Amino acid sequence: MSQAVQPAVIAIVGPTASGKSALALRVTQAVDAEIVSTDSMQAYRGMNIGTAKPSEVDQRLVRHHMIDVWPVDLAVSVVEFRDMARQAIDDVRGRGKTALVVGGSGLYVRAVLEKLDFPGTDPDVRARWETRLSEVGAPALHDELHAIDPDAAQAIERNNGRRLVRALEVIELTGEPFVARLPPPEDVYPVHRFGVHIDRERLDTRIEDRVDAMWKDGFVDEVRRLEGDGFRDAPTAAAALGYGPVLVFLAGECSEEQARQRTIDDTRKFARRQQRWFLRDERIEWRDHDDADFADAIAGCVARP
Repeated sequence: MSQAVQPAVIAIVGPTASGKSALALRVTQAVDAEIVSTDSMQAYRGMNIGTAKPSEVDQRLVRHHMIDVWPVDLAVSVVEFRDMARQAIDDVRGRGKTALVVGGSGLYVRAVLEKLDFPGTDPDVRARWETRLSEVGAPALHDELHAIDPDAAQAIERNNGRRLVRALEVIELTGEPFVARLPPPEDVYPVHRFGVHIDRERLDTRIEDRVDAMWKDGFVDEVRRLEGDGFRDAPTAAAALGYGPVLVFLAGECSEEQARQRTIDDTRKFARRQQRWFLRDERIEWRDHDDADFADAIAGCVARP
């Protein structure tokens, strides 16, 4: 007896605040699917409001994977994230269901869905760049990266010190641009990719509305609680959008309004980088965020291997 063909993987990508999660939930109303998040920050426990983590109601409605996996003080590599996400995808497909891979980080989406050869590490080189980070701070280190590898700087958040250090380490070890280390795409699974298109003005408004809602929902209190769990010194989680500005506010170094506005500005800049990253991928089928038939179009791919 021949083995049943497992469903293809569906990837839903696009910038933050474009409606990816809501779209994925609509798809699950039409097909037997589970959601696998490729948002690295939603994988940290306690980071709920600032990462727009799926609500408990949504998680009861549809099974979500890669949510609330690690404590905030743990440094998690892309490879560790990739391996666990693939385990989740294999489990979903092995049960005859469709895995909906949803996320806005181009690197994490590629790492999970494609065969990527991540360069090794050198403790001495890493330590030197970590020292440099502690001396000048992440924004200045980002400027240094931009001077030698603009494409890498474009793909990495300005306050993400850990990823900046990794990029600079790889450049030093290989003598090549960091982004150039990513090989031509080769999928691990049969994948259908869909991108959520939204015009810049509309996206800017949605981002500001989201940040306002975060504040009303108690985002500052969330960061204050996390700070009590050692969040301020967290090597990875503290780089998440919004959390850094609130930590600066809690330290008395800026006003709360300045922290809110910086969160809006940083998120808008990050969304631009996400859009540029995904637009380079010709495999993605783009549709408008308010397309009433978008979910049905995705559901229609489920029957195709």
